[in-house]
Amino acid sequence: MDEIKTPAPLAWHTNDTLTDQEPPRSDLAKRESSVAESCRAMATDFDGTVATGGVIDEPTIEALKAFRKNGRKVILVTGRELADFALIKTPLELFDLVIAENGGVLYTPSSGQERVLGNPPDTKLIEELRRRGVAPLSVGRVILATWEPHETTALEVIKQLGVGYNVIFNKGAVMLLPAGIDKAFGLKAALEDLQISTTAVIGFGDAENDHAFLRMCGFSVAVSNAIPAIKNRVDVVTSADRGRGVTEFLRGLERTT
Repeated sequence: MDEIKTPAPLAWHTNDTLTDQEPPRSDLAKRESSVAESCRAMATDFDGTVATGGVIDEPTIEALKAFRKNGRKVILVTGRELADFALIKTPLELFDLVIAENGGVLYTPSSGQERVLGNPPDTKLIEELRRRGVAPLSVGRVILATWEPHETTALEVIKQLGVGYNVIFNKGAVMLLPAGIDKAFGLKAALEDLQISTTAVIGFGDAENDHAFLRMCGFSVAVSNAIPAIKNRVDVVTSADRGRGVTEFLRGLERTT
């Protein structure tokens, strides 16, 4: 797939081993062909990966639909709350499953079924964060979300109350989640429902909170606008950004099959 490339020095790396040059084209073609043959699903982040400004463009929509035509599954893995998607009018029917709230909620668009995977936000934690002036503070089914620089206050309050919460970052967004809840946790639940192995999944991401689920995928892809820490740990970095990068990879995959 000539459209897919990783610029030096992050040219190609597998199993967290970084090399300073691309592998022989024959080796790359074999790897891509193997991915195409074994792939049964893709899991993608939303903001900054498959979407730009909360919108999935038409070419990306068509690429996702084409990917599903062969019976493959498309899973959205996002830090957003489900209610956000009604506001931005994103067609969740594009996805077989939606993992929302950074792993806290599993939603099936075809049936409207929603499954909460974690405990509801701690009441005392919410009250103390608000008392300490943390705003905005969004309260979801599982997640508490705010923005930098409130992470310092959040950590102080978590320590003060002795509650089992982790602080997770996403390019300026600050998410508070019960210990053990992350995108990997949500994806594991989704794949169990679909009876698909993690090795048969291609993951797409761009930010800090994507590390967890990209690590568990059989093949991982970063769009070109991803943070360096993500680019350093994936199999391929696309030459295009956001939805264009996802589309670039999927079209190349289609030509390989």
